[in-house]
Amino acid sequence: MRTLFSSSVGKKLIMSLAGLFLITFLVVHLGINLLLFMDSTEPFNIAAHFMATNLVIKVFEIVLFGIFFLHMIYGLILSVQNMLARPVGYRKANHSQKSFFSKYMFHTAIILLIFLGLHLLDFYIKSKFLGGADTIIIDGEEYHDLATLVIERFQIGWVVIIYVIALFGLGFHLHHGFQSAFQTLGLNHPVYTPIIKFLGVLYSIVVTLGFMAIPVLIYFLK
Repeated sequence: MRTLFSSSVGKKLIMSLAGLFLITFLVVHLGINLLLFMDSTEPFNIAAHFMATNLVIKVFEIVLFGIFFLHMIYGLILSVQNMLARPVGYRKANHSQKSFFSKYMFHTAIILLIFLGLHLLDFYIKSKFLGGADTIIIDGEEYHDLATLVIERFQIGWVVIIYVIALFGLGFHLHHGFQSAFQTLGLNHPVYTPIIKFLGVLYSIVVTLGFMAIPVLIYFLK
């Protein structure tokens, strides 16, 4: 077990499993966010209320933060180890060993970390701890009006621009991370690898454009 957490292969394995878990979470998160485009804000507020109050989801939330922390820490450790392993740059860089997307995984990770901090402050912390969301009554029960909070935030032009830029970084990160995670798990095969790469491209495009559409459409249509 100690070898798993200390070896380079073990760190990559843990980071890959954590990354796949986060990839799954993004689909759920996107699905809930798309409820903002329904005729009423009630479905989104009900879903957000369920996510915030359900005991199983609360436990999942702690697990999610823990997994994100693991993914971030092991990614940072591996990046530093790779840099220390080659303290002096090669006379001629061998670009064939790395894809365009893989070369910027560390950079996009930093962008996403800053973005996540702002995103959590904007919505999660503000609504959960700072009373930033008003309350509404749905079927006789009180809910936080998170839909209005999100819509008001995305009616600010510079906020939309920051989100779109950050989501480009997410797309880059997902493009390489998706197929890299499966490769680390040993799913590297002449038949399966092209399929995984295709699914990785499709996933990163759909998820990224889906998240981008939310602030952009709210800004122009709401």
